[in-house]
Amino acid sequence: MNFLRGVMGGQSAGPQHTEAETIQKLCDRVASSTLLDDRRNAVRALKSLSKKYRLEVGIQAMEHLIHVLQTDRSDSEIIGYALDTLYNIISNDEEEEVDDVEEENSTRQSEDLGSQFTEIFIKQQENVTLLLSLLEEFDFHVRWPGVKLLTSLLKQLGPQVQQIILVSPMGVSRLMDLLADSREVIRNDGVLLLQALTRSNGAIQKIVAFENAFERLLDIITEEGNSDGGIVVEDCLILLQNLLKNNNSNQNFFKEGSYIQRMKPWFEVGDENSGWSAQKVTNLHLMLQLVRVLVSPNNPPGATSSCQKAMFQCGLLQQLCTILMATGVPADILTETINTVSEVIRGCQVNQDYFASVNAPSNPPRPAIVVLLMSMVNERQPFVLRCAVLYCFQCFLYKNQKGQGEIVSTLLPSTIDATGNTVSAGQLLCGGLFSTDSLSNWCAAVALAHALQENATQKEQLLRVQLATSIGNPPVSLLQQCTNILSQGSKIQTRVGLLMLLCTWLSNCPIAVTHFLHNSANVPFLTGQIAENLGEEEQLVQGLCALLLGISIYFNDNSLETYMKEKLKQLIEKRIGKENFIEKLGFISKHELYSRASQKPQPNFPSPEYMIFDHEFTKLVKELEGVITKAIYKSSEEDKKEEEVKKTLEQHDSIVTHYKNMIREQDLQLEELKQQISTLKCQNEQLQTAVTQQVSQIQQHKDQYNLLKVQLGKDSQHQGPYTDGAQMNGVQPEEISRLREEIEELKSNRELLQSQLAEKDSLIENLKSSQPSPGTNEQSSATAGDSEQIAELKQELATLKSQLNSQSVEITKLQTEKQELLQKTEAFAKSAPVPGESETVIATKTTDVEGRLSALLQETKELKNEIKALSEERTAIKEQLDSSNSTIAILQNEKNKLEVDITDSKKEQDDLLVLLADQDQKIFSLKNKLKELGHPVEEEDELESGDQDDEDDEDEDDGKEQGHI
Repeated sequence: MNFLRGVMGGQSAGPQHTEAETIQKLCDRVASSTLLDDRRNAVRALKSLSKKYRLEVGIQAMEHLIHVLQTDRSDSEIIGYALDTLYNIISNDEEEEVDDVEEENSTRQSEDLGSQFTEIFIKQQENVTLLLSLLEEFDFHVRWPGVKLLTSLLKQLGPQVQQIILVSPMGVSRLMDLLADSREVIRNDGVLLLQALTRSNGAIQKIVAFENAFERLLDIITEEGNSDGGIVVEDCLILLQNLLKNNNSNQNFFKEGSYIQRMKPWFEVGDENSGWSAQKVTNLHLMLQLVRVLVSPNNPPGATSSCQKAMFQCGLLQQLCTILMATGVPADILTETINTVSEVIRGCQVNQDYFASVNAPSNPPRPAIVVLLMSMVNERQPFVLRCAVLYCFQCFLYKNQKGQGEIVSTLLPSTIDATGNTVSAGQLLCGGLFSTDSLSNWCAAVALAHALQENATQKEQLLRVQLATSIGNPPVSLLQQCTNILSQGSKIQTRVGLLMLLCTWLSNCPIAVTHFLHNSANVPFLTGQIAENLGEEEQLVQGLCALLLGISIYFNDNSLETYMKEKLKQLIEKRIGKENFIEKLGFISKHELYSRASQKPQPNFPSPEYMIFDHEFTKLVKELEGVITKAIYKSSEEDKKEEEVKKTLEQHDSIVTHYKNMIREQDLQLEELKQQISTLKCQNEQLQTAVTQQVSQIQQHKDQYNLLKVQLGKDSQHQGPYTDGAQMNGVQPEEISRLREEIEELKSNRELLQSQLAEKDSLIENLKSSQPSPGTNEQSSATAGDSEQIAELKQELATLKSQLNSQSVEITKLQTEKQELLQKTEAFAKSAPVPGESETVIATKTTDVEGRLSALLQETKELKNEIKALSEERTAIKEQLDSSNSTIAILQNEKNKLEVDITDSKKEQDDLLVLLADQDQKIFSLKNKLKELGHPVEEEDELESGDQDDEDDEDEDDGKEQGHI
């Protein structure tokens, strides 16, 4: 800290000796006192002295204050005093009034002290980490001074503090919690802290964004009243700009999170004339700038396009156009709104089409484009507003051939309103082009040039425009009128604008070049302008004239004999000189305003005098300058070779284009077939599900049918006629006879089993009686086999007995059932009903059952037919799928063949070109050798004629030989 003591000693008016001793004593009390109250009182006293004696307190007390933060965290009061003291030491906010004489020196010294104390504090990174941990305390007296201290550190040495916070665990996340604090003071100061934290640091910006910062900030803006809110809304918008500007990742996250839709309510401002406070104007400015950040031309094209589409879909563009056409809007807000709308529609066809349909609320309604152009060519409008309208018109026409055609069509004779009731865009541009105001001339010329940008069709259409200069004189073409004004020697700004228009018009348009050269006065005027030695102000005009003449040479199709390429080159060489011409051409890119205009598409100039170059024109100059230089130095033979190569390349390009178109068409057909296949697959799946459902329904109907059939059988059994007493209680006579037969059969089986049982018993008795007494071994072995046979017979006997018992049980059961049936028959015969009534009831029920049966049969038949039809449709769909797959395979094979043919043709053409070049080189070398040897060498024309004569002689000889034959 010796350098700080030097600063202290160098002060003219230092503190008294007693104050320095007091600060030293207080520091000693903080360091050595064991009682917390004593330390707290000492820190409080240091806080009160820190503003007036900032240097002394900072030198002597900083280490002690940091120690208090580390050791006394349990007491929030002393921590708050320590943080406030450190803030007073480090912060450069001067609250005391300073005399005007000493103000500058005091401010410089204060800033120097603040950065030096900040450097001391952050030298130990643990101090910043300690401060971040203190911010987790919810106590107001700790958190608020901690936020202010960290903000001051970031203001003093931002990059170093940012790096420490970035490597600190959960450092950024702790700071994000400040936005959720219920105390507005801490929340608002937290926004200011995050502003300083996110400035020019992409890594921290990404972390803050992914910590849900967009959601919280948009919530705060909504709570505060959007554009009607106070300075808190302004701070939130500045923080949002920090997070989004030049940060593609955050921009994409903002769009994907559907936060663009939440911006629409910001611009619902209405038509109130009295509701435009200074804060509201500032807030709307920042809101419009935030929209422009998302659609800036400097962003990647894909990101800009997606944001533009999202703004149209959510209605944000429509809301901006409402402000654009509203009344009572302040001029600066209107200008910024025009610039914002310009970038929202730039290069986006959907947005451009919508903007073309917007009408101003006038009577009769006029297109918004016409109303804006009226402001652009009106010299009484503010310069900034006119620049904004020009930018809007340029963005409307950028990559918009449809819009370019609509603008040019308003100049053509067939579309001009003969009544003169309405003013078109083309008429306004022509009026501005030929007005007395040079700024209107320049703006109209640049606007008209943008209507021709990269559009050869409109360049040719604009040649048809005829202008009536004065009564009684024939009409003059627009091209001729522009050159007439050039030759009259108007202001430099006017001439520069017209020359830029002519250069844009003639580039890549040989027909326009022919029309320009057809006027015999144009070329002498250009050569005269270039050849003269004029002042520095005229050098730019000379460079543009050289560019225009170079374009007339490079894009010349040699249709005019007097101004063919070679003749124009000879003219330049004689009257100007090639080196002088190239030097004059270089004046354009060397101009100081050229580089400024080439940086951004927006025409942003401090004053009208700086309005010289257009951004798109600088790109054209960069493209053509080198090409024209080469064209000037080329000989006629090189031009011929180049033309031949161009023709060959054009033929090759036409072939390639043809094949590309074929491939594109085949790709489209393939896509269509793929879509058809996908639709057929979907239909097939739907039909399969329908078939499955119907099969299940048929099965259900079958089950119902079988169930009804069973029920019908039961009903017919219960409802049969009882006239003859032959059917009793649902039992048919056939069933009774069948039961009797079964009983008889069971009886015969029983008798048969009893006879078999008797035979077995007799066989057993015989075996027992014939069994010998035990004696010899032979007898025992003989009886072993008999015993086994006896065991088998016993087992068989047991089974037969069990069968006999079961059958006897069944017989008895049947006999009992027979008895019961006979009893029921007798009882029913006694109580038989009247025959007529039963027959009618049975007949009606039978009719109902038959009707139900027929309906079920009919339904079953219909379901079978549907199944048959669905199966036929399924087979047809399968056939279509097979044919589609075969067609796709054929088309793919054709596409592959075409690609192979293209590559082969390219290779063959390259080989032929190489062979031709080798042959030309060999012929040339042989000719040189023959010349060196002294042999006469015939020219190519003579050789060709000699060859032709030889061929004629050979033909005559062949004819004679054929005649002899």
